[in-house]
Amino acid sequence: MNLIIKPLTHDLILDYLDFFDNRAFSDNNPCGPCYCTGGSMDAETERQMVSEFGNDIKGVLRRYAVHLLEQEKIHGYLAFDDNKAIAWCNAGNMDDYLSRIPDFARQNACGKTMSVICFAIAPEYRGMGIASALLERVIDDAKAGKHTAVEGYARAEKDRVYYDYNGPTRLYDKFEFKEVAICDEQVIMRKMLEEKTI
Repeated sequence: MNLIIKPLTHDLILDYLDFFDNRAFSDNNPCGPCYCTGGSMDAETERQMVSEFGNDIKGVLRRYAVHLLEQEKIHGYLAFDDNKAIAWCNAGNMDDYLSRIPDFARQNACGKTMSVICFAIAPEYRGMGIASALLERVIDDAKAGKHTAVEGYARAEKDRVYYDYNGPTRLYDKFEFKEVAICDEQVIMRKMLEEKTI
C-alpha cells in the first residue's frame, strides 16, 4: 500500500464522492449509506433532507453532500492508496460544526479546537493503521494551525466496534489524548497542543 493523506479540497470532490459511492460501506455496514453531511448543515436543512429521502436515501444524501462540498462546508482528510480514495476522516475547527459536537464537549471547550467527528475506512483496508495515520495528520495540521487542542468523541470502549465511526478510545490513547469528560457512553478525548493563556 502507498498511503497518501490529503486535506479535502475542491479538486478532490470527485474522489470523495467515489469513496462514498463505491467503497466506504461496500460491506453493508449499518452506518451507511453516508456522505458525512451531518455536522455541516443546520437543523432545518437536515430536516428538509430527511423529508426528501423516500426510496432514495443514498441519492438524496449524495445530492446534499455535493452542495455542501461545493460550498466547502465539509472538512476533513481523504486517505489514498496511490490514486484510489480508501478512507475518510471528518475533522475541522469545532466552531465550523453546526451539529455532531456533543453539547457537553462545547461546555468543556478549551480554546481553538480541532474536532475529529468520524472515520470511514474501506472494509479491505481496516485494521491496517489508516485511522492512526489520519489522526496523526490531523494533529500535525492542528499544531501548524495554532490550535489549542485536538478532540475526538469516542465511544466508551477500548476495542474497535464494527459499526463505530468515532474511533475507540485506544486510538486516541496511542497519541496521548486524555479523557476529559464522559456522558451517555461518549468520551471527550483531548490532546492539548499549547498551554492556555489567562
